[in-house]
Amino acid sequence: MTFDFREYPDREMMMMDLADRIASELRGTLAREDRASLAVPGGTTPGPVFDTLSGVHLDWDRIDVMLTDERWVPETSDRSNTRLLRDRLFVDGAANARMVPLYGGTETPEESIDTLIQGVDACTPLSVVLLGMGTDMHTASLFPGADRLTQALSQRAPALMPMRAPGAPEPRITLTARVLNGAMSKHLLITGVEKRDALEKAAKMKDTEAAPVAAVLKDMVVHWAE
Repeated sequence: MTFDFREYPDREMMMMDLADRIASELRGTLAREDRASLAVPGGTTPGPVFDTLSGVHLDWDRIDVMLTDERWVPETSDRSNTRLLRDRLFVDGAANARMVPLYGGTETPEESIDTLIQGVDACTPLSVVLLGMGTDMHTASLFPGADRLTQALSQRAPALMPMRAPGAPEPRITLTARVLNGAMSKHLLITGVEKRDALEKAAKMKDTEAAPVAAVLKDMVVHWAE
């Protein structure tokens, strides 16, 4: 498994460096293309990256931003990743970026999936993707034991898939491995010894359904601080 592992002396330095790298890569894309696209995770860990990135001078009105995955809940929910992005990333200059939705307002993701896929397809290949990882070796909503994991890891998968996983209180929607691997730049942000151990374990595993993050590690830049 070939990936670039970068260790930082502290989390603050890591978050600032990662935000700077993402900004530089987006700027490089905009120098060559009319638009750039960025996919990012939800959760609290990347929040400091968003705080820094939102204040960076970029042509944000030429950047499409989407989540790597979303819980199937309205934006008013505390569990909405979209809500987190609006609070932490879509402020200052980044408020001019275009949000690509991963929630359609219907009762189930299946009722909205075709429309949402069109929005994602229009932005691929992604310029930059930032991922997180759980100690169970999931990334995005590619969870071990999820109902459509086999298809979501396939090279023939659509851009987006609904996903239901053991222990998850609501359905999810996730970018598939094909889209994540098609990004021009890939970054994985993890913290703590437990997640570093999980990453090292995943990198040695051939069964990507048991360790879904292993399906997207090739050519990844991994950013880690204790």
